[in-house]
Amino acid sequence: MSFFEISMLICFGVSWPISIVKTYTSKQVTGKSPFFLIVVFLGYACGITHKLLFSLDWVIILYAVNALLVMGDFILYCHFVKKEQPKSSCGV
Repeated sequence: MSFFEISMLICFGVSWPISIVKTYTSKQVTGKSPFFLIVVFLGYACGITHKLLFSLDWVIILYAVNALLVMGDFILYCHFVKKEQPKSSCGV
């Protein structure tokens, strides 16, 4: 476990709720990239996998919380993109 790894995850963990609140209150996803959200989620999944296989410690909780926040943001994207463009689908 590294101080810098923990710091990164905490900083990102603070950023995702801000993004989620902004999306939820504005009900607009213009400029938001589902591809970006998926790539970030995969990055957290890789971090979780590394922790499970090589370095299990409590920091895995930070990875999991961040991954859940990104998934929440993606779900909001899917919900609001359908309202913005009725014929579009939620995808990359």
